Amino acid sequence: MSNPNRRAGRIFFKVDGAQHDAKGGFTYNLGADKRDAIVGADGVHGYGTKVQVPFIEGAITDSKDLDLEAFVNLDGVTVTLELANGKTIILRDAWYSNEGSGSTEEAEIAIRFEGLSGEEMK
Repeated sequence: MSNPNRRAGRIFFKVDGAQHDAKGGFTYNLGADKRDAIVGADGVHGYGTKVQVPFIEGAITDSKDLDLEAFVNLDGVTVTLELANGKTIILRDAWYSNEGSGSTEEAEIAIRFEGLSGEEMK
């Protein structure tokens, strides 16, 4: 059953199709150019653009089966984040880009993947 009014809630985080236990609070960026104003003494002259790196970041729950050493060395993978509102964020040709630190209190591992391209599927 479709929920047209649902905007947030349950998410699914996958790397090359393998689902991991998402903790929530993920952020993402599709990598669109960032616009910065060019300002002169006489006013705003326009803007310039800077390239941004597409990324998906958040936290997952550690498990007995998760090989953290292998996980932090992932490269060339496809990462997906399925959102409660029906969108899927896709990061292609991605690599792990974080410290690989874990927390014992809630078995939490902070993760960040960066990639060559990001896409939003509706």
